[in-house]
Amino acid sequence: MNAEREPLREVRKNFHVSWYRCPIDPAVLREHTRRSDLKGLSQALGHLLVLAALGALTMFLFARHIWVGFAFSLFAFGTADSFTNHACHELTHGTVFRTKWLNSFFDRVFALLGWFNFHHYKQSHTYHHLYTLHPRGDREVVLPKYPSLELPYLLQLFTFSLTGGFESPGLIPTVTTMVRAAFLGHFGDEWSDAIFEGEPAALRKAVNWARFFLLFHAVLIAVSIVLHLWMLPVLVTFGSFIANWWRYFVGAPMHCGLRDNVPDFRLCVRTIKLDPVSRFLYWRMNWHTEHHMFAAVPTYNLKRLHRALAADMPKPRSLPEAWHEMRETWRKQQKEPGYQFDTPLPSRGKAAAAAQDPEGASLGELDK
Repeated sequence: MNAEREPLREVRKNFHVSWYRCPIDPAVLREHTRRSDLKGLSQALGHLLVLAALGALTMFLFARHIWVGFAFSLFAFGTADSFTNHACHELTHGTVFRTKWLNSFFDRVFALLGWFNFHHYKQSHTYHHLYTLHPRGDREVVLPKYPSLELPYLLQLFTFSLTGGFESPGLIPTVTTMVRAAFLGHFGDEWSDAIFEGEPAALRKAVNWARFFLLFHAVLIAVSIVLHLWMLPVLVTFGSFIANWWRYFVGAPMHCGLRDNVPDFRLCVRTIKLDPVSRFLYWRMNWHTEHHMFAAVPTYNLKRLHRALAADMPKPRSLPEAWHEMRETWRKQQKEPGYQFDTPLPSRGKAAAAAQDPEGASLGELDK
């Protein structure tokens, strides 16, 4: 049987990756995994307040026909709104709030803004964390990825993402997937079929969410038409497809241009340095290697975790450095298809034996 077609239940039963993790004192790790409703609310409500403020400004400028200001405000709103999927990423992990229902509540709020099916994502992302970049068990991210800077794609990223691509879902494929799930009861791609095989209850939840999502936005659009609130559906229903540029530039480096089929997160995941605003919008997922290594650590503790692990970690790249690294790797892969970038590691990290992986370290709350 082709390894990529092997049922995932069999993969999980027979295939275990012994992940290397940087050494850390168990007491220190427990401290870093502590969750806070206050810090969670600061992140979640802060992001929503940014969207509300920019949305209100955009509607005001539209109503006053101040077109230049409107264009800039809409661009800024779309830039911030395109990160709602990253909010859902953390909330689906279930680690943002100490109170579980708050995770679920805000996951649904951000999912409604970002065309995000968190039930589908939970199934897929469980395998992504267990088998990061091992195609036998992880086809959520498959290398190589093309870090495109081609003009047609950039035009979409800086305006409206219609067909989408890497790190920009696109209106047409996203709507098609949601409609197919809602009306046909499946997602229509090989990976979705694989993650839901033998999981009828999980599939039913994902289908029901797709139906609720479409109903919610249909009602929103109908009410907006009746009340002549023309900008409301533009912002709430379609805002996440506007100005996806920064989401793309910030999100692309996480795995692109690195190695697959290796049991070391430092070689298949990239941590990057970002400015405070970008870190906030990205829900601090720039500390991505640390997130994969210890997924139970909440987003707001990842910087502290990074400091605790720094001696055994690669030097974080700046965003320009990460993009240069990805583009150089892609150019080399055009001549050598098997080439993969080998991230320099601290000497003691190279010599250390891979530690046995307790699933909880990889998954956090994902599989519960």
